[in-house]
Amino acid sequence: MICYDYINDYIRNTIRKSEGILKELEEFANKNHVPIVHPEVAKLLQVIGMIKRPSRILEIGTAIGYSSILLSEVLQPNGRIDTIERYELMIERAKNNIKRAGLENVVNIIAGDALEVLKCLNKQYDLIFLDAAKGQYPEFLPECLRLLSPGGLLISDNILYKGMIANDELVVRRKKTIVKRLRNYLDMLCNSENLETSIIPIGDGVAISYKK
Repeated sequence: MICYDYINDYIRNTIRKSEGILKELEEFANKNHVPIVHPEVAKLLQVIGMIKRPSRILEIGTAIGYSSILLSEVLQPNGRIDTIERYELMIERAKNNIKRAGLENVVNIIAGDALEVLKCLNKQYDLIFLDAAKGQYPEFLPECLRLLSPGGLLISDNILYKGMIANDELVVRRKKTIVKRLRNYLDMLCNSENLETSIIPIGDGVAISYKK
């Protein structure tokens, strides 16, 4: 989490709790130290998705399938989600969870390196959720912009990276490269003529970008 942990704690204790398979996956992730979106970010995704009502979503970073299952709830009828994951163990877990949720015909897992997969895609998406290797965010951005429909949303998670992005005193030596690249990514988002971006300090930081 970023600074002001007490605010995130208050939000988490106030928002409606997940049920069913999402609750199960939250408990599994917490017990097994699997990174999924923070509860307050999950609720933000739900609300934004309900407003946008996308028909096609691209997720970069599947993990155990939590966000894909969450976002499936906001799709238009007959909508689809493509989600990219490189780790075989995560892919197998995600496939199992997506099957349990009855979403095999809604969520399509694409196995492979995210940047390589992105370069091969030629579809247009209404919403792209970026939650993969943080140090590669700047490399992902041109492909995300190419694949994002006009009027579409790019949502980037972990953008403040435990507060290090905003405070040099918090930067851990071994994380300096990632911090530098994430700062560069935020500069790219905020200075792009094709995007309008807001940075929201909840969870580990979320950037929401609208493609003009």
